[in-house]
Formats: sequence, C-alpha cells, structure tokens
Amino acid sequence: MFDYKVKIGLIAMRRNATDRPRGTFLTWYSAEQRGKKFVEYIENNFANENVSFVDNKGIGIEDLVFDDASAKEVIERFKNENVDAVMIINCNFGNEEAAADIAKTLGKPVLLWAPLDDEYYVDGMRPTDSQCGLFGVSRQMQRYHIPFSHLPCCKVESDEFKEGLESFIRVVCMVKNFKGMRIGQVGARPAPFFSVIWNEGELMEKFGIKIIPINFAVIEQRMKTAAEDYKDEIAEYEQYFLANYELDDLTPKYIKPMATMVAMYKHLFEEFNLDVISAECWTATPVMFDGLAPCALYGLLNEMGYMISCESDMHCAMTMALLKCATLGKGRPLFGEFTVRHPENKNAELLWHCGPFPVSEKAEGTKARLVNQRAWLRAKDGIYTVARIDQESGNYMILPLVCNTTVGPQTHGTYIWGEFEDLQKIEDRLIDGPYIHHFVEIMGDYRKEIEEFCKYFPNLKVDKTIK
Repeated sequence: MFDYKVKIGLIAMRRNATDRPRGTFLTWYSAEQRGKKFVEYIENNFANENVSFVDNKGIGIEDLVFDDASAKEVIERFKNENVDAVMIINCNFGNEEAAADIAKTLGKPVLLWAPLDDEYYVDGMRPTDSQCGLFGVSRQMQRYHIPFSHLPCCKVESDEFKEGLESFIRVVCMVKNFKGMRIGQVGARPAPFFSVIWNEGELMEKFGIKIIPINFAVIEQRMKTAAEDYKDEIAEYEQYFLANYELDDLTPKYIKPMATMVAMYKHLFEEFNLDVISAECWTATPVMFDGLAPCALYGLLNEMGYMISCESDMHCAMTMALLKCATLGKGRPLFGEFTVRHPENKNAELLWHCGPFPVSEKAEGTKARLVNQRAWLRAKDGIYTVARIDQESGNYMILPLVCNTTVGPQTHGTYIWGEFEDLQKIEDRLIDGPYIHHFVEIMGDYRKEIEEFCKYFPNLKVDKTIK
C-alpha cells in the first residue's frame, strides 16, 4: 500500500565567497539570519502528520551549505534519513555547484526558492541578491539534466509560498509512490473492450511498475476462505451496506456475498502488497459467483483506501493511484466515464459508471440506493480534476481536465454532471486519441501538480491541448 507521508530535506545555502563586514555587499551575516529564520518557519508551519523535514543544522558554517565539503555532509545526512525530496533555499546568491551536486547525487524531486530580496542599506548596498543566484543554480540543474520545481521569489510568510510549498509536497507524494508501484491484475480484459489493451513490459521499463497477475481461480479460493476466516469483518460490512443504502427487493440476498468479497479484496491487497487493482468485473464476477455484481463493494473498498479500477482498465488504475497521491491519500478517486452530453448545456457531460462511487461521496441532502446490488447516487458538488493516462505506440500521455458540477437529469448508477469550458474541444481530443471514455475524477484542481509530476517522469507527457 502507498505511503502518503513525505519527508523533505531543507538546505539553507549561501555563496562561497570571502566574508565581508556587516552592512556590505553579499555579507554572510544576512544569509545566516535568513537561513535560520526560513528553516525555522518552514518546520514550525508546515510539518504535520503527513509532512516532516530534515534540515542541515550543524553542517557548514552557521548552518549554511556553501562548498563541496558541506554538500557531501548534507548528502550523507539526507541519504541516512531517506528523504523524499530536497528544498534548496538561496539565502543569498547561493552556490551553483553544491546545489547541483546534491540534487544529482540524491536523485529526488528538487524545489528551488529564492526569498524576496527586501533588504537595502542606506548607502545602497544589497546584502543578498538571492534571486540573481537562483538563475545560476537553475542553469546548473539544466546542464546536469536534473528536473526541478521552483517557487516564486516571495516572502516566506506569503500565500504564494504556502500554496507553492503545499503543491510541491503533493507532487513529491505522487513521485514517491508512482515509480515502482504494484498493481494487481485480477482476471482478463472484457472480450469486447479492445480499448483497454495495455503493455506490461512498457509499464515496467518506463515507470518501474510491477503487475501482479491474479486469476479468478485465486479469487474463487480466497472467497471460500474469507467466508470462514473473516466472519466479524463480513458482519461489519453487511451492516455498512444496510445502514448507508436503501435496498431494492433484488439486493438483500447478495449483501453477505458483497461483504465477503469486500473482506476478500481487502486481504488480497495486503497479501500481495498491492497499491491498486485493475479488475475484470461484470464479465467474470457475476458468472463466477451466482450473479454477484462488484460495483457497490468497490465503492466500500475505495472508502477504506483500497482502489480498484473497473473493466480491467490498467491505465485508469494508474490514474486513480496518481490522483489519490495528489491528495496525500485523503481524497477518493472516482471511476467515471464520458457517457452522454447534457440535453441542454452544450458544455456539460455525464461522468458516470455502473455504481463504484463510495457512499461518502454522495451529494449533500441526497440518498444512496442499492438497485440490483449497484449503487445509485449523485456525487458531491464542486470542482473536479478529470484525468486519464493512456498511450499509443509506446508514447504515454496524461490529459488533465477540470470541471464544475452542474444540474442535470437524474439517472441511474453513480455520476456527476460536469461542466467544462469547451466540451467540443474535449470530445475532439478524445476521438483523436490516444484516450478512451474512461476517466478518473477527484475533488479539487490538481492540474498544476500533474504537470509538475511529469517533469520527473520524462516518459509521461502532459497533454496541453486543452487549457
């Protein structure tokens, strides 16, 4: 399972130059005071249950990194602490070589920041020139082919800084978990769906993704053992369905099998150490288990943090994982496809699927139903990121979109009506390919994070055709 905790190494850096008296150009004193202030502020205001920091205190002179020797000490500390990313703070002009060496050796996402140069002496001298140095540091990163992100030149207390650092933290979580993730492949693809074909070898070569094949013989066996081994869990899941949904006349006899499959999948995730699953659903589950439909139980698993993409859509499984990480594990990615246009609003689309949305995501003031085991509910109102990873001839792309929910006709299954800026452009793009109708939706706008994430995965390009 994914680890949504992020550890960032903080490096306060200055120019490697002879010290000058206080009050003169590029004095060490100003850099030292700034470094202590910035590191302390970041650690006190941004550390939480998901985010921790490792700083360079005790390394360099007055806790400032400035040469090869202090850079090597930082590298050793950050390796020992297993940081997930590095933030380089130019307390004055900075040090190009040391910054690039640290970034290259660690191979982690890098955030560059130059604090606002806001100190001027009465005689006109400037003690910092942090922004100027940042241009040199960034150029050295480019020469080393090191991908990096950066914050605007701003005050540490500003909204710009807060928004930028929090965005980078989300990107780090995405990068940390995407490469090398383990995806369970349950069953085969639906025979009619050539559109969900994928390439296992490419996923391993380009992203380090490991596919764990699990056939339905294993599922059948685990269902039998689950019924005996997890009776208390199953009873809890039964009560969950009964308490949170209105049931039609066809569903009650399936409540125990649904609850049993929830328990089975939960322990399957744990047994095979899976981050996400791509599953054959309606083409196999009802046949194997006397008409059992998995839609609503996928929703409960999503509620519990276990993601399953429908209809063997491996690329949607990857997208679900990516968007989950963009929320530091707090959001719930929804498997919903472009289905039909709104009958009156030319820019609105039904984002729908058979019933896999979690009940906690239903719109306020509405009810959730189970109709022939499938959830019927409308999801919450708000802003959604709508995205999909796909590929053609080995070229992988991600299309990030955003929509606002809008009013539309009531329908069955789980859904939202999403209003886009220009739906016709999106329709044209989907038809041109390489995308299909399946997309993933999650509350919030994470387009910026997706674009930054792709800097660290050159084999995945951001599709910028839709703004």
